[in-house]
Amino acid sequence: MQNFYENHVKHYIATDCIIFGFDQKELKILLIKRGFEPEKGNWSLMGGFVGTEESLDEAASRILYKLTGLRDVYMEQLYAYGDVNRDPVARTISVAYYALIRTDSYEKALAERYNAKWFAISEKPDLIFDHEVMVRKALARLRRKTRTQPIGFELLPEKFTMPQLRHLYEAINDTKYDRRNFSKKIRSMRWIVKLDEKDKSSSKKGAYYYNFDSEMYQEMQADGFSFQL
Repeated sequence: MQNFYENHVKHYIATDCIIFGFDQKELKILLIKRGFEPEKGNWSLMGGFVGTEESLDEAASRILYKLTGLRDVYMEQLYAYGDVNRDPVARTISVAYYALIRTDSYEKALAERYNAKWFAISEKPDLIFDHEVMVRKALARLRRKTRTQPIGFELLPEKFTMPQLRHLYEAINDTKYDRRNFSKKIRSMRWIVKLDEKDKSSSKKGAYYYNFDSEMYQEMQADGFSFQL
């Protein structure tokens, strides 16, 4: 087959993954310490080039799996970055994705292989290239979407307490919520189901566990109800 594009300039295509986690106290980001040039020894997002037989989504999923051992997690395409000099080696266009995982559910041996480490968002080191810009945009997207879609539950255990949920939203949005108003708002959502079981690890009285009923949420969403926090 004739190559109609042979006279056009070719570029490298990569994906970079912004991986967020929550440790019940702080919103965190998983970064790697690069073991190769350029920028060897500096902190970076996990990334890689798109294979010839891969879609962008497939490449991003492969890169996430390579670092965490996880599949079928929440991942969303964020933005394409194509400044001419963003990579000092070659003209490289990167399509960024952000993912939400639980900080206790990934393969730690894989993370150690890539010198990966969790950092609180407020304490992360300087990043290479334009990765800082990617993180800021991903955080802004996460904050916006958690107010209108229930994606924040991806960062929590299957069953959680009301304080855990409130702490999560406070960590994501870097703000404090009134405890009573927050609980009242959440309890008004029929897809947040109160369980009979309590967490008594921090007090004798304990706090009831809840879980997120995704099927009920989908049904009510189809009927016109929406998640608003």
